[in-house]
Amino acid sequence: MYKKILAPVDGSQIAECALDHVTQVAAGCQVPEVILFYVMESIPHPHGSQMGESEMSRATPKPMDDAYRYERGKTESEARDYLSKLVDKLKKDGVAATVETSRGDPAEEIMKYAEVHEADLIIMSTHGRSGVSRWAFGSVADRVIRHSTIPVLIAVPQGCRIR
Repeated sequence: MYKKILAPVDGSQIAECALDHVTQVAAGCQVPEVILFYVMESIPHPHGSQMGESEMSRATPKPMDDAYRYERGKTESEARDYLSKLVDKLKKDGVAATVETSRGDPAEEIMKYAEVHEADLIIMSTHGRSGVSRWAFGSVADRVIRHSTIPVLIAVPQGCRIR
């Protein structure tokens, strides 16, 4: 039934709780492809968001450009290290997983990636916020549930609700 599962993670233990569900669904449905997806926060360029990478590389290098590239590279490296550990854990459980990263708004990037790469199912955790904290912080899972054209399985980790 499912050929490709997208499992968004954000570095939190709560997000990782969904990996148990990913393992069970992937094994039970013999899913050949699982993708761990991590959306990194956008780092604004010191020269403003209107300047793209190609324009930036043609401009005269400035110390701020070096700091920007370093910070961007550091976050990408940290994300890859984190994802590598999760892939190793999944492999021990018999699930072959790959990793992908993106930058931007998490909900939008998750839905865009799932659609473009034809995922059959998105499995993710919710942080379990309710009331005022949900209103103040928003909910990536809620936005994905409401707007995704692809089925979404939400794992609510027992005992992990944040009020």
